[in-house]
Amino acid sequence: MNLFVEAFAWIFSPERLTGTLPVPTAIAQHLAYTFSAVLIAALVAVPLGWLIGHTGKGREIAVFLSGAARALPSLGLILLLYLVFGVLYTTEAAMVAFVLLAIPSILAGAYAGIEAIDRSTIDAGRAVGMTGWQILWKIEVPLGLPLLIGGLRSATLQVVATVTIAAYINLGGLGYYIIQGIALQQFDQILGASILVIALALVLDGLFALLGRLVQPHGVSRRPRRRDRSRTRSLAVPAPA
Repeated sequence: MNLFVEAFAWIFSPERLTGTLPVPTAIAQHLAYTFSAVLIAALVAVPLGWLIGHTGKGREIAVFLSGAARALPSLGLILLLYLVFGVLYTTEAAMVAFVLLAIPSILAGAYAGIEAIDRSTIDAGRAVGMTGWQILWKIEVPLGLPLLIGGLRSATLQVVATVTIAAYINLGGLGYYIIQGIALQQFDQILGASILVIALALVLDGLFALLGRLVQPHGVSRRPRRRDRSRTRSLAVPAPA
């Protein structure tokens, strides 16, 4: 219990606003790396996922690649790319690793969102004369947004965690305090920085959960009201003879 008190004391200490890396700067770095990596990954994975979901081609390859990429150890991938790129391109090596780790979840969310749509809805669009592009943009993309947001949510949380351990190669962010605390055996600093990372992840998770609710189509997300359910049951029960 004392360690938690010391950790919160470390977080709210005035010294956290000064020094080599103030906490607000570390948080800003953490968010910058996270959002940049997720944005780049989305630019690659979302169009590809929509194409796979719309055409139904290449799904097996996408599933295989997604599963293989998810099996990659985060720290091992960062260190490998760090050695390949060299010490002068630390940031570039880390960003490539973040993007590679973010792509599988976004890709899966993009094509799964389209595949989950009832095919009768697609057939209805074709029946009224919609072209392939119109079906994609007016039916498949809007209805598939909730699962895509779910993929972006998973990718963001994974990148947030990976940015923490990427401080091992002097990337900065909140992981800087954890690596430094391990070297100095400052356990209050390690726990305090870990709490900040957890809080940041929870905030981002909550924002994506809210966004997922906002993009949920009303006709899909809305449940029958109590009056409607009672009315449905009354209609379902035959009247006595």
